Amino acid sequence: MIYLDNSATTWPKPRGMAAAMLECMHRYGASPGRAGHSMSLKVSERVYACREAVAELFGTEDPAGVVFTANATEALNIAIKGMLKPGDHAVITSMEHNSVLRPIHALTTAGVRYSMARGNIYGYVEPERIESLIRANTRLIVATHVSNVCGTVNPIEQIGEIAQKHGICFLVDAAQSAGVIPIDMERLHIDMLAAAGHKGLYGPQGTGVLCIRPHVNPDCLKQGGTGSYSEQKEQPEERPDKYESGTLNAVGICGLLAGVTFLKRVGVEQIGAHEARMAGMLMEDLSVIRGVRIHGLPTLAGRTGVVSFTVDGMDCVEIANELDARYGIACRAGYHCAYTAHQTIGTDRTGTVRLSPGAFSVVAQMKSTARAIAELARR
Repeated sequence: MIYLDNSATTWPKPRGMAAAMLECMHRYGASPGRAGHSMSLKVSERVYACREAVAELFGTEDPAGVVFTANATEALNIAIKGMLKPGDHAVITSMEHNSVLRPIHALTTAGVRYSMARGNIYGYVEPERIESLIRANTRLIVATHVSNVCGTVNPIEQIGEIAQKHGICFLVDAAQSAGVIPIDMERLHIDMLAAAGHKGLYGPQGTGVLCIRPHVNPDCLKQGGTGSYSEQKEQPEERPDKYESGTLNAVGICGLLAGVTFLKRVGVEQIGAHEARMAGMLMEDLSVIRGVRIHGLPTLAGRTGVVSFTVDGMDCVEIANELDARYGIACRAGYHCAYTAHQTIGTDRTGTVRLSPGAFSVVAQMKSTARAIAELARR
């Protein structure tokens, strides 16, 4: 199998990830923060070590502000629904995943309003467009760091400066950039950051993080047992307890810690550069195939290792199915849960086929994939 669906979930995982999960399950798989016995204390230590590792990775000052979630979607829901109240206004971009668009759109029934800054044909959103949409009651700006459709990198630092200038909370969807592009929340003026553990952080499915800086205080999405302040009827305000009701996925978090440790050992910049090299080979070979159109920026500058393409006269889902069935190539076709992004880049009637290399992709796989697409395009 040639696996080119890393934008959805990275695979394979670093060797130590599964081992870390098995060690937790076999040696100290108790509930973290729920007891004082040695097994509970040991797993609590691993959970806190993961908070520290994630905080260091993303340049946020307080590990207690690292909230563990089931995925980036849950993290975005906490941030969006925790910040926006009736009468508030938000600014988002046309490149957002439905994990941003749908929670904000759902809040319109409660009196929240939002405006959408449209990107250009390459999926790039000019910061000035976002600033032009700010109103007196704008409370939140949300921007995807990297498009999951075409890999275009958006100017997060400039958008963060605009948010800071206007005193508006800035939330970044880093589902596609975490582990691929170095991120420093303080330097980039990011107030909240959502990331998926199972993508570029090389952790298991069922893990995600929401990093909340100390000056931001969204409401919690759910209430319940936290292992702390049990005598109170109210949800504790202390972080991370405020946002982590219920028993944590400790086994998954141990796997996530192993994934982040792998990232730090290899280097985020090195992984990003490797993925870009793989994507560059694909783009070079696909660009000379008659009928193939590559969407997004025409060069590697300003994009990550994601290659989205269409073939004239061919259905994208059919292409992906053929690549899987005939050539053993795993990729994704369709709208990628981001229809407004397709409207922006002009593929809303067709969708695209998305190829997304990962840290373990190799040159021979890229060449085989290009040859397979060339054969399909000639049919």
